[in-house]
Amino acid sequence: MLITQDQGFHHPYPSEITPPQVYAQRRSLLVHLGAAGLLASGAGAWAQSAAVPRPGKLAPLDAKVSALAGAQAKDNITTYKSASTYNNFYEFGTDKADPAENAHTLKTRPWTVEIEGLVKKPGSLSLEELLKLSAMEERIYRLRCVEGWSMVIPWVGFSLSELIKKVEPLGSAKFVEFITLADPKTMPYVGSRVLSWPYTEGLRMDEAMHPLTLLTFGMYGEVLPNQNGAPVRITVPWKYGFKSGKSIVKIRFTEKQPLTAWNKAAANEYGFYSNVNPAVDHPRWSQATERRIGEGGLFAKKIKTQMFNGYEAQVGQLYAGMDLAKNF
Repeated sequence: MLITQDQGFHHPYPSEITPPQVYAQRRSLLVHLGAAGLLASGAGAWAQSAAVPRPGKLAPLDAKVSALAGAQAKDNITTYKSASTYNNFYEFGTDKADPAENAHTLKTRPWTVEIEGLVKKPGSLSLEELLKLSAMEERIYRLRCVEGWSMVIPWVGFSLSELIKKVEPLGSAKFVEFITLADPKTMPYVGSRVLSWPYTEGLRMDEAMHPLTLLTFGMYGEVLPNQNGAPVRITVPWKYGFKSGKSIVKIRFTEKQPLTAWNKAAANEYGFYSNVNPAVDHPRWSQATERRIGEGGLFAKKIKTQMFNGYEAQVGQLYAGMDLAKNF
């Protein structure tokens, strides 16, 4: 049985996903999006659903509708405006509106991703080389954040396992670490004391190889807006949003569990696994319910959070026998 953590716990560190002073000073979410992050290669007709029109702001990506769409049919897809103006990307600010306002400074071309560690084929892959590794798919995934809000977004990319298989990890590789760009010239909040930089995240090898784990290049049929992690990010739909690293520049294969950004900042609040679990609360708020962004604002009726964000049938076996209150 899952055990809920002690609600009386108060962590002494100021670092958290939403600092109290930030939460109290939310600015308007209506910001103007720039056209930064255009990706000329990969443009073409997008196999889009009639229910998910392409916004037409950024370069399109060819993609087929995936059988791994994930989100239930009853889920309403979050509007592009909401998904691109309400973000956590602390390199560009701690307010939800800051990334859309500030991320125009991010330079997404040229872009390379270094493959390091316990692999037979380490090296550097350009964005263009990454795009050619596998056919693009559109997958409608839920995104659930530890703060209690969620979205339903049509992501574009392909299973991370396609890249992993091509670089041939050694048998000793047990984890995959993801490292985000940390450039103070283009990311104005790098160097702030909120987190240690660069932002790092990680997955166990079987989690990284799971077909739902998406190497993501776009959303809503277009390349990613800068504020959503352009030009390449990870999307892990059954984990809280901060596990899905943005603007990835290094992928490292390791034998030991890597240290991750929020786990380093507050280990008692943000565990390595960070699976969506309504029965295990954050020390300062419940995870039993969530609020869908774009559906009624702050006064929207809360909905029940689903175990593994609704993907229990697909991923539950990865954690068979584990104490999910201890391994949170």
